[in-house]
Amino acid sequence: MTSITAGISDKYELVVGLEVHAQLSTLSKVFSSDSAAFGAGPNEHISAISLGHPGTLPKLNKKAVEYAVKMGLACNCTINLNNTFARKNYFYADLPKGYQITQDQKPICLGGSVTVRLADHTKNIAIHHIHLEEDAGKSMHDQHHADSLIDLNRAGVPLIEIVTEPDMRSSEEAGQFLTEIRKLVRYLDVCDGNMEEGSMRCDANISVRIKGQTTYGNRCEVKNLNSIRNVQRAIEHEFERQVNIIENGGHIDQNTLNFNADTGETSVLRSKEMANDYRYFPEPDLTPLALNQEYLNKISASMPVLPNALYNKYTTELGLSDYDAGVITADKDFALYFEALIANTDNYKAAVNWLMGSIKSYLNDNGSSISDFKLKPETLAGLIKLVDSGNVNNTVAAQRLFPELVKNSDKNAADLATELNLLISSDNNDVSRFINDAIAKYPDKVLEYQKGKKGVLGLFMGEIMKSSKGKIDPQKTNQLLIKELESK
Repeated sequence: MTSITAGISDKYELVVGLEVHAQLSTLSKVFSSDSAAFGAGPNEHISAISLGHPGTLPKLNKKAVEYAVKMGLACNCTINLNNTFARKNYFYADLPKGYQITQDQKPICLGGSVTVRLADHTKNIAIHHIHLEEDAGKSMHDQHHADSLIDLNRAGVPLIEIVTEPDMRSSEEAGQFLTEIRKLVRYLDVCDGNMEEGSMRCDANISVRIKGQTTYGNRCEVKNLNSIRNVQRAIEHEFERQVNIIENGGHIDQNTLNFNADTGETSVLRSKEMANDYRYFPEPDLTPLALNQEYLNKISASMPVLPNALYNKYTTELGLSDYDAGVITADKDFALYFEALIANTDNYKAAVNWLMGSIKSYLNDNGSSISDFKLKPETLAGLIKLVDSGNVNNTVAAQRLFPELVKNSDKNAADLATELNLLISSDNNDVSRFINDAIAKYPDKVLEYQKGKKGVLGLFMGEIMKSSKGKIDPQKTNQLLIKELESK
């Protein structure tokens, strides 16, 4: 495909809406008691209901409703107190009933928005609705030389589909929206957000129009994108492809597309279905779902503090940088650890530095996550207190005391520092001796200092730190060193 020039692309506006499917982390399926666990052998988690046998009746999973409501509240939606289910009819080999139970006219969540932070501004991405539905099974085309095989373990697993308005104008916005959705489902514990395993999937509806126009162009839907980066790549490719077609006098056909991650290109799967193609009609085997405000209040009260609220707390109340707040809130377990840490220390910047520095390095080196980290937040707070009080210098704390605390997580910082003889000496005679020994070792550098070469201070301090084994206060010692050198 010929790349478009900046001058041509600047004439056009990209328009993107996303449909995000999140597999809910319930123990059982949405309309049966079959296990919804991932990773079983083919067709182990099935029953007459999953297989769509005649005479079987669905029964709605209460936990799936609760999870859908949580997500709706987190996305600032209006929760529909009276919602219904419908049958969406289409034939796939891995759809055992020949229809999918979903929501059509009365979905569980209406409206809402999600705030995304971009390079130079924030933006609210509007949500059209969130609805509950069941997943289909899985067709496997690479397990047999001649036949496709069907695994129905996933058939009937509960999903929520988050449908946005066509509000996004760049691949960056789409990527940030997906990042925020993944954070929300993980904070709420309603989905693990793992796109690679398919528990969160995305379809992107993409169109272009001349800047300034108010009507939308024909859209193409790219199906089943399994990573945030692939969503962005598909959007960028489609923008170029559609602009090229229009610039060459062509017409955008409203098709459903596949994205090839290896080539970065899209190809036609089928003509885009419209709602009437699915012949929606009310699900006769499920009564309407009636909720009340008391139920919503109970769920709202059980929800954790969400990443956006934590971000605002860290930047406004604690005075942290946007970058620090963004890194901390990106991972729920990381944020929980930080929350426990700042409950035990008010040196917030030191808390951030330890998390971003020594702890992140340790986790990366050991291939582990903060949830597996043995050092308790209150123990780390004790280490910060030791440094703040001047009893241990920062270098010794990071290089010697911290690794020992990780190995001996049952001990506190003060006791271990005493045990390892790492506490700073308060004896001025010791400090004076270390200073005089360093000066005596480098008499030529003393002369250089006296001639104005102040950079040699680092050499003296290095020698003093080495001979004292770090058991000194660097700032105080530096002042005493300068005083001694200037008296020569």
